[in-house]
Parts: sequence; C-alpha cells; structure tokens
Amino acid sequence: MKQNKNTTHTETQTTASDVGRWVQTLFRLHERLAPRFVRPEPHRRMLAYLQGLLSETSRKNGWQLAEHAGEARPDGMQRLLSSAVWDTDGVRDDLRCYALEVLGQENATLVIDESCFPKRGKKSAGVGLQYCGTSGRVENCQVGVFLSYVTAKGHTLIDRELYLPLDWCEDRERCRAAGIPEAVRFQTKPELARRMVERIGHTQIPVSWVVADTVYGGNLDLRLWLEAHGYPYRDELFPTTTFRLAYDRLRADGAKRADRDYVRILHLAASTSETDVETALQIVLEAGNTPTFLTIRDLVHVPTACQIPPIQAPVLDLSSYDQLIPSRRTHV
Repeated sequence: MKQNKNTTHTETQTTASDVGRWVQTLFRLHERLAPRFVRPEPHRRMLAYLQGLLSETSRKNGWQLAEHAGEARPDGMQRLLSSAVWDTDGVRDDLRCYALEVLGQENATLVIDESCFPKRGKKSAGVGLQYCGTSGRVENCQVGVFLSYVTAKGHTLIDRELYLPLDWCEDRERCRAAGIPEAVRFQTKPELARRMVERIGHTQIPVSWVVADTVYGGNLDLRLWLEAHGYPYRDELFPTTTFRLAYDRLRADGAKRADRDYVRILHLAASTSETDVETALQIVLEAGNTPTFLTIRDLVHVPTACQIPPIQAPVLDLSSYDQLIPSRRTHV
C-alpha cells in the first residue's frame, strides 16, 4: 500500500522505529487473516511468503523465497500457492476492508488496469502468445486485470482477475491440469473489470470516479454499465495530450514512482478541476521540470468559499410605511 507523503518536498529518512512499526502492522494483519486458513501451517508460511516479497531478494521465485524463509526446498512455498486450502477471496475481502480503514473513503477513485507477466513455460493458467504491455510486444505471458483504490491518503490494489484466453477455456483438460474450476468460462477483459467493480458496489463503498485506459474505456458495454449504476468515469488514463506528456516525463525521470505519481495526479483532477490540473502540468512541462504530484498539487488552487462582508442594516421606521396604506375613508 502506497501512502502519500507530507506536503513538504523534503524526503524524510526511515528510522528504526518506522521499521519496527511496519513489522508490527504486518504481524497484526497476518493474525487478522487467520480465520481464512484451514490449517495453521499455511497461515504461518503465508507470513514467510509476504516477508520474502517485501525483502530485497532479487528474484521472487519459489526457490528464492524458500531460501529467504530458511527452507531447503521450495515445495512449501509452491504448495501454499497451488494446493493449500485457504479462502483466497476471503483474504481479498479482508485486505480490502483493511485498505479502507487506512486510506478512508473520501473522494475515492477506482482505477482499472492490466499487467502482464512474461513466462517461459506453457502450464501456467492463461499463459499464451498475447500482447504483453510489460515488454511492448506479443510474447508468451499471463495477463491479469487489476482494480486499484485511490484516495488523497494513498493507493493500493484491492482486487484482481486472471484473464483466460478463449483457447484455454475451450480446452477443459488443460484447465483441469492447471487447477481452473469447471465453472470458469471465457470472459473478456472489460467483463472481468465489471465483475470487480460489481463487488465494490455490493459493499456500498462510495466511489467518486472510475478511470481506465482505452482498452476498457472503449468498451461500450462497460461504459453503459458504469453509467447505469451511477459511476462517473474517464474512458482513458490520458484525458488530454498534456496528461500523456506529463506521464512520459515522469517515466523518463523515474520509472518506479511514475505510475504512483500519475495516478495521484488523476485523482487530483477528478476531485478538484481537470482544467486546473492540466494548466499546472503545462506550466511545469514548459519550465522543463518533472510534473510530480506534490508540485502539481501545490500549483492547483482549490476554490474556497467566498467571504461575505458584514452588512449594516439601518433601523427601519415602520410608521413611514403607513402612509402607503390607504385608509378606510378613501374607499367610502
């Protein structure tokens, strides 16, 4: 979960107390998920798995994560992800609740996007020759559709769906070998996105905006569904050319934080004024600077309520108005 930084531009150094607080937070969250596991062993191994993902281990595969956990073989880590009994959707729901507690629900924005995972083999569920956004070409990969939750306090992923190409769904034997349930049928990426937004709707979480790139915004069925259910949406992650130039500049100057900063800029545009944000982006770009979220936020002036000056009302003499009222004698 990525949290927004303070209003100052100076980077604060991480202290030992910060690290200790993060560790304790992870432990508490781990205990919170205990009811989703049938046996205690997978629950304990999940903590070791998460610690490995958060570590500086260069490659996050089964062998490397097992070594980080002090295990001689990767069998335990692989079993956790393949055959151990635990409620994956229940864990997803618990993590979503935790994210709402930390990030709040004010001016929340949902971001629909996909990510690709290059693969060498042919056994991973959904793997095949398809366009890989990670590499920018068609290659052997998996594609996941993800839903992010964004507020002024930060952002995090709260849901996911694996895209299964049609040839996979038509090969039931291959699906069974990969552990894909019989009930799973082919769904397009926009249909998977709709499923995730529907789950958010069932929780009655207030959503200010839904944003997505053209793969999803160009889908008429998804747009009509969003409109029918009262979700304001942007059908592309780049409302104007200026936003696209800003994202490209962010990517050129720091790929690791580019996506985070740009999503926060989109949220700022949705919650304040897109025109004001675009103007701020133009100012920063024309000056040859990097349009970070903090810089743009400082340039955008959120309108405040107008101050009404006090009015000194004179004391009225109502007797002067009696002359305007005709007396009874004038009607006799």
